Amino acid sequence: MRDILEDAEGAVARGDIGAGKANRERDLQKFPKKFYKQATAEEADGGYSIALDGRPVKTPGKQVLMLPGKVSAQIIADEWNAAEEVINPLKMPATRLANTAVDGVVNEMQAVMEDITRYASSDLVCYRAANPQGLVEKQREHWDPILDWAQSFGASFETGEGIAFITQPKEAIAIFGSRLKNHEDPFKLASLHTFTSVSGSALIALALADEHLDAEKAWAAAHVDEDWNISQWGDDYEAQERRAQKWIDFSVADKLLKAIVLEA
Repeated sequence: MRDILEDAEGAVARGDIGAGKANRERDLQKFPKKFYKQATAEEADGGYSIALDGRPVKTPGKQVLMLPGKVSAQIIADEWNAAEEVINPLKMPATRLANTAVDGVVNEMQAVMEDITRYASSDLVCYRAANPQGLVEKQREHWDPILDWAQSFGASFETGEGIAFITQPKEAIAIFGSRLKNHEDPFKLASLHTFTSVSGSALIALALADEHLDAEKAWAAAHVDEDWNISQWGDDYEAQERRAQKWIDFSVADKLLKAIVLEA
């Protein structure tokens, strides 16, 4: 069981499996065949595991995949039930996120928090365009409220035009790091790291985790520049597919985080 999922995830990590339309038929041959009839969330050892025909799912690190509550476990069980002919990890973002939390984040929470905080030191929302005016206004519309929110709990970040590095006040970074400790849980941090890496902004990620923004508003804030360019020059199919996959990862991380918070 573990080897099957590990092989599938490895194929994604190596780039053997592509997102393009032309790659799909080839990719299907790389995925392991579905071998079970039903996935269920089962209470066990103070949490919930995901069982495939009664056999617990294990992570690539050989640990039983345990979630803190039934709702979060059911999100993952639903992914396994949604599989048709093959086990496609590209369509199982909650499973991948939970594997990351159980195998990696649980033993490296301080390192993960430090990595997220590094994004805050050069955060997307602090680097502004000088022109065109339409883009300048869009950035202000989406990003200024996030900075105002951060300032409301004492973290005052500097902004500037262009790409020249902005040295942020040490106090702002320290306050951000302190606020991040409210989410010191492997599943929460795994979700926060997904928000951060997809959006390029630790401030957007924290605003989403703190429910200052919902997923749609956070996504829009993260893609102001990209959306502006699309409005001016159009988009291509492969870029749309990549963006669609990122949205799935982003929104599922939000769904899993909300479930974990409710179960705490």
